[in-house]
Amino acid sequence: MTEIREWMDHCTGLFLDAVDGLADDDLGAATGLPGWSRRHVVAHVHHNAEALRRLLHWARTGERTPMYASPEQRNAEIEAGSAIPAEELRALVRGSAAALAADLDALPERAWTNEVVTAQGRTVPATEIPWMRAREVAVHAVDLGTGLGFDDLPAGFNAALAVDVVRMRAAGGEGAALAAWLTGRAGEAPVLGRWL
Repeated sequence: MTEIREWMDHCTGLFLDAVDGLADDDLGAATGLPGWSRRHVVAHVHHNAEALRRLLHWARTGERTPMYASPEQRNAEIEAGSAIPAEELRALVRGSAAALAADLDALPERAWTNEVVTAQGRTVPATEIPWMRAREVAVHAVDLGTGLGFDDLPAGFNAALAVDVVRMRAAGGEGAALAAWLTGRAGEAPVLGRWL
């Protein structure tokens, strides 16, 4: 788990540096994510940290505190966050990242095996939370479109991410198409649905 936490911290730094490098006006630019500007991405990463903090609270106390009350609540938070002033948005995403790191550091050893439920409905041990965050900040750092690519992410992280995505897509019924393509038995990459 030490390596995963290192990936999380490193990729968080990449994301925050990318956000800080954008001019206020550039935060409004569109991304490759349908309907999302860079502001939406930043707001989402902020609220993701808060959602994962709720899972850590759950793991620590046993009190059921889901990541989000509903998909609608999640979407409303992101939309509202995308409209706040740029400096406030930067401060929020930086503050929630620091708070999440502090909560991870403070989680008692006994609590790491306690189970929580993700926004996708998967039941996982708390040990999964640093990976969930690493995945979010890394992929969304690329989504910001500042020139950062997957080649700039740690090689071990990319390998783990590829395995994770294939596992999730296979569980969702896309395994045959992926297997054919990844083994060179399909001429074109399969058309894939939304990931997370």
